[in-house]
Amino acid sequence: MVWVGVYVAVASLVCSIAMAADAFHGFRHKKLWFPCKFFSLNAASLTILAVAMKLPVDLSTNMPRKKDQLAKLSSTALMSTAIGNFMPSLGTMDDTEILMNMTALAILVTTILANVCIQLGTGLINRNLIVEHIAVMFFMFVLLVILSFSALTVSTTKKHLQLKYSDLHKITSTEESVGIGMATTQKLKDYVKKYWMMAETGSPQFVMARSVNCSALGAICSLTTVILLEAELRTYFTDRCFYSVPYEQFYDQYVMTLDSDYKWSVLFILVIQTIGVVVGTTGPVFRWFIATIFKCSVKKGKSSKTEWKTEYYWIRTLVGWRERPLALRFRSQNCRKLVHSTKNRILNFCIGVQIVIVTASKLVLLISSFLLSPLLSCFHCCKVLKQKLLSKSNASSNHTGSELEPGTQLDLSRFVLYLDGEAELPPQIMNNISNATDHLIQIGKKQQPKYLKELLGKSTGFEGVAKFDVDQIPSLNFKEPPNSWTLPLVTLTSIAIALPNIENQKMKQLHRSISEGLLYVSLVEKILDSKADLVNIRKKAERVWEGVDLFRKWLDKDLRNIAVEGKTSKKTLETLVNIAKTIVMEYKAGMNGQENPLNWPMEVIAANSMYRISQTLLLDHEGSEYQMDHETLFEQLSVMVADILGACLTNLPHVITTECYCSAIEEREKSVKHAARLLGETEEILDILQQRELPSLNPDQAANINEWRASMKKEDPLAFTSSSNNGASSFGSSKSIE
Repeated sequence: MVWVGVYVAVASLVCSIAMAADAFHGFRHKKLWFPCKFFSLNAASLTILAVAMKLPVDLSTNMPRKKDQLAKLSSTALMSTAIGNFMPSLGTMDDTEILMNMTALAILVTTILANVCIQLGTGLINRNLIVEHIAVMFFMFVLLVILSFSALTVSTTKKHLQLKYSDLHKITSTEESVGIGMATTQKLKDYVKKYWMMAETGSPQFVMARSVNCSALGAICSLTTVILLEAELRTYFTDRCFYSVPYEQFYDQYVMTLDSDYKWSVLFILVIQTIGVVVGTTGPVFRWFIATIFKCSVKKGKSSKTEWKTEYYWIRTLVGWRERPLALRFRSQNCRKLVHSTKNRILNFCIGVQIVIVTASKLVLLISSFLLSPLLSCFHCCKVLKQKLLSKSNASSNHTGSELEPGTQLDLSRFVLYLDGEAELPPQIMNNISNATDHLIQIGKKQQPKYLKELLGKSTGFEGVAKFDVDQIPSLNFKEPPNSWTLPLVTLTSIAIALPNIENQKMKQLHRSISEGLLYVSLVEKILDSKADLVNIRKKAERVWEGVDLFRKWLDKDLRNIAVEGKTSKKTLETLVNIAKTIVMEYKAGMNGQENPLNWPMEVIAANSMYRISQTLLLDHEGSEYQMDHETLFEQLSVMVADILGACLTNLPHVITTECYCSAIEEREKSVKHAARLLGETEEILDILQQRELPSLNPDQAANINEWRASMKKEDPLAFTSSSNNGASSFGSSKSIE
């Protein structure tokens, strides 16, 4: 039994740590509504809680000592605190999850209440703690009822928030459409802030946490904590004999020397659960406190009748159930009437209970605001007085700053999502939400791709998009697969690695630049490739890049060996052409020209790209009076890669705005957070690309390299013709380095 007690103590410790982690997370991110990130209503938390509740459901073990009796009370108090912490997590669940989790919680709480009542009746619980146990059990039951009826509103509130979000999205999209046009970073920041405000204020967890029912849970949890601490202090500071009722009359002296079978482990349970109750009360109490501050800051404009009105979304689900026809069919008309009337009476009773809960919660909030308002008024007066004293000492500087701020501050108040009857959020809360966006952008700035920025600095335009594959390449007599952004970048980088006599530092810098750039290229292709035609080619190109990135191998061909074997850059290119052509022709002989190029194996797609790009480089050299200089070729390849990367990354504003909008309400915050960090990471890159002239493409066309090439070919057909036709090499006139 001692080790069973240790097991219970460990389970209680896990619950306490999880609730403490939620409190720490809330303070750290300035989310004083404390979202449930680590301790939420699910199967895992309920299982751990069931283990932690071993003492109050133990009917067979006599526990007469002070610490034994207090451990039972601390267990029920911990259960009440856990229920108070579960409220926001309801917003993350669908109807099925809510039904299953609430059913499991109700069974656990009912079991605890029943067992504690039995112990009260049989005298296993000391008479000195009867009042405390009854009070905690009552509060536990009330908490369960409030949580259960609040769970009925989750589906309705999500639909209501979704409608408001869709309306604001249409307004925002109409006001600020950001496509291929390189929007300024400030415009993108404002765009992200608007959607972050919508995502945060429309978060189901935040909506549940700021509801009046959640504030009532906080008040009840605080009372439970006070009762537990009062019982512990009163017990340890009184000299009264403390033992169980069955032994009171006959075994006074004997009982005082008894100890439970749990022995020393009970003390660990009591200490851990007491700490858990105190720490776990932080979240509910702060939600209650913040809601009270909201109430105090609301301008007096509502009539008392409107203020005490129960909004329809509280009872909409129950009304829908009442109006829904019976699914069961009975032959007897009297039986149908009985079932119908019984259903309506039960649901009418539930609607009444819901109205009572909401009204009582509003009353608790009103009383709390009435008691807290003098303290807040005093604090406000002190704050105003301090500001006046500071303004007198710094009058000149403050005057200058006050003229600049109003014009630069973005008004986000109209992007806050409210439920009917909700009070407006204080400006400070909205400022904290807005500042969170700036914080996310700053986090992104700390992770900027410095090597990618250096590579893009070598490029002045997008000519490389046209030059990497020209029209004069000898055909292999089959339909060519389309290109993705990733495929030519991987092929060009492989060629650059295979060049002989290139400085190791230059090679490493190019490799790091491509590694950073491909992360954003992949993001562009995943998010903006709406037709998903190139998914197969993109995935295969990424697999080829894994070999090049990790092992410097292109299709199991060691690029470093090719670089050593090749005496000149021209010979290296010819070697790559022959390897690629062999792979493609072998596959062509087996497929008889019938297979769709999109379904080609990875090796064939990569080999076809290598063949065409290497042939382009060789064809461009024909007619030149000089040998191909490997250093110059490496620089030209770097510029070509930079041009392709730059063209692809012009889609980043479209990616950021697309990431801001998310139809799934549960994933909305995560999506906007990713967009904010992406903006911070690429802010300087966007500033570089903003200075370049873009082709006339719509956003969908700009996301596709084939559309870029088609547009550039239409505007400048000579760009797709090898420069060797003009008798001059585009790679310069330097002599080769043997």
